[in-house]
Amino acid sequence: MTGPLPAPGHMGVDYEQRVDFDRLRDHRLRRARAALEGSECGAFLLFDFYNIRYVTQTWIGGALGDKMTRYALLARDAAPKLWDFGSAARHHRLHSPWLDPADCHAGMLGLRGAIAPTAGLMADAVRRIKGILEDAGLAGAPVGVDIVEPPFLFEMQRQGLRVVDAQQLMLDARQIKSADEIMLLTQAAAMVDGVYQDIVEALKPGIRENEIVALANKRLYEMGSDQVEAINAVSGERCNPHPHNFSDRLIRPGDQAFFDIIHSFNGYRTCYYRTFSVGSSTAAQREAYGRAREWMDASIAMIKPGVGTDQVAAVWPEATAFGFEDEMAAFGLQFGHGLGLGLHERPIISRLNSMREPIELRPGMVFALETYCPASDGFSAARIEEEVVVTPDGCRVLTLFPAQDLMVANPY
Repeated sequence: MTGPLPAPGHMGVDYEQRVDFDRLRDHRLRRARAALEGSECGAFLLFDFYNIRYVTQTWIGGALGDKMTRYALLARDAAPKLWDFGSAARHHRLHSPWLDPADCHAGMLGLRGAIAPTAGLMADAVRRIKGILEDAGLAGAPVGVDIVEPPFLFEMQRQGLRVVDAQQLMLDARQIKSADEIMLLTQAAAMVDGVYQDIVEALKPGIRENEIVALANKRLYEMGSDQVEAINAVSGERCNPHPHNFSDRLIRPGDQAFFDIIHSFNGYRTCYYRTFSVGSSTAAQREAYGRAREWMDASIAMIKPGVGTDQVAAVWPEATAFGFEDEMAAFGLQFGHGLGLGLHERPIISRLNSMREPIELRPGMVFALETYCPASDGFSAARIEEEVVVTPDGCRVLTLFPAQDLMVANPY
C-alpha cells in the first residue's frame, strides 16, 4: 500500500468500513489483561486518566478526571471495576453496556487533597478494594498502581497491601496500536492538516499569537475534537530559545513562527509542529529550516521494524552542536515520543535516554518525531514535527501539511 493511511469521515455509516469501536475496546482490554497476566500482580489499580480509558473505555471531562479521584481496578479473571463521580457512574450504567452496571461505582477520594485524608474517604476506598481482592483469592498478591497520591499509597501500605509499579506494564501494553487506533490517530492528524491551512491564510502582520490559538481551538472543536490539550504559538524573537507556550505578541513582517497543535479525536492525540515565515524569509531562516528538515528526513529514513531507538537518536545532532550545554538542557528539541490516548507514550527517543536504554521498533508503534534548529540571526528558529506509524515495510507519515521546504505565509 503506497497511498495515504485511511482517514474516513467521522460518522458511522453503512457503506464504508470505518472505526470498529467494539473491536477497539476489545483490543485495549485484551492487551491490559495480558500485561496483568504476565506480571506478579493480582490486580492493577489505575488512576492514570489514559489507563482508565484504556481498560474501562470511559471518559469524563479533564476538569474532573485529572483530580486523582477516578480509579479503576482490573483484577485477574474479573471484569474491570470503575469508581467515578457519582453522576458519571450513573451515566456509565446507562450508556456503557460493555461494563456491568454493578461495576460502575460512585467514588470520591479528595480532589487532590481538597478533602483532607483525615475525612476517611481514602481509608474507606482502600478497605473496599482490599475486600474485593480477598474475595477473589488475591489477598497475598501485589497490587500494581500506575500513579498515586502519597496519602493513598500510605493508606494502602497501612492496610497491608503490597504496592508495585504498574505504569511500566500499562505503557508496554499501550505501545502497539491496532488498526482502529491508527485510523483514529490519522483522523486526528487530518483535522490538524486543515487547521494549518486556516493558519497559513490568517498568518499576517498584526495578528497575535493568541488569536491563532483561538482560531485553532475553534476549528478543531467544530471538526469534532474532544480535547484541545495545548497549542504552542511562537514567533519572532520568542523562537529562540523555545518557550513551549503562546503569548499575546503581535506577529510582524519577516517573522519566523512555529506552532504545535495538540488535540485528541475520540481520545487519540496529535503533536504536530509546523514552521512558517510571514511575508518573507531570510537566508538565516531558510538555512535553519533546511537543517531541521535534514535531521527530520534522516530520522524518518531510520524508521523500520528491528531498528533501535538509539540508532534513530544517533542521526540527530548532539546538544552542543546546536547551542546547548548537554542533552538534559536540549531534551525535547531533537525528540520522538509515542502517541495514543496519552501525549507521551512509548517509545521516547532522544540522546538523553535512548543511548543507554534503547527500545526496538515494532510494527504498530505510532510516534512523533521532532527537530529544532536555531537560526544564525540569534533569535529565529525552525521547528518541524511529523507523526509516523511503523509498518512491516517501514515508515508511513500521518501528518500531511507540506513541510519539505520553509513556507512563506502571505508573501509580499
